[in-house]
Amino acid sequence: MWSTRWPAPFDSRGDMAEAAVTLPVVLLAALLMINGAMAGFAAVNAANAANMGARVGSVTQGNAAAAAVAAAQDVLSRAPVGTYRVRAWGGGAPGVPIVVQVEWEVPSFLGGLTAFFGRSGPQKFSGTATAVFRGEGW
Repeated sequence: MWSTRWPAPFDSRGDMAEAAVTLPVVLLAALLMINGAMAGFAAVNAANAANMGARVGSVTQGNAAAAAVAAAQDVLSRAPVGTYRVRAWGGGAPGVPIVVQVEWEVPSFLGGLTAFFGRSGPQKFSGTATAVFRGEGW
């Protein structure tokens, strides 16, 4: 005999409604974690490249900025995620600082998905890493 308690045993009428509400939120959270990891990885790659470029530029005797850009681009050639732009200026004499700036960007998977929530999301994540080293000399 069935009990008059609500809900009845093995009642699964609300399962589809729960899935319809929670699935988009779970997907959004998963894509946010993936995009966050990609952005963090690209930021670390950019910072490492800027540091390496500034270090090489600080010990180079002639055309320090070109040597710094080449060293930074060499480091970034092994980066599997993101697009990067490298700029360098300064250096060339003992004690003169050399500045290397690496701009990075990764695509965003959230831009199209956030439209389902009534918002517009970013199409890309981007940032800048800068390193400054004092030129060494003898």
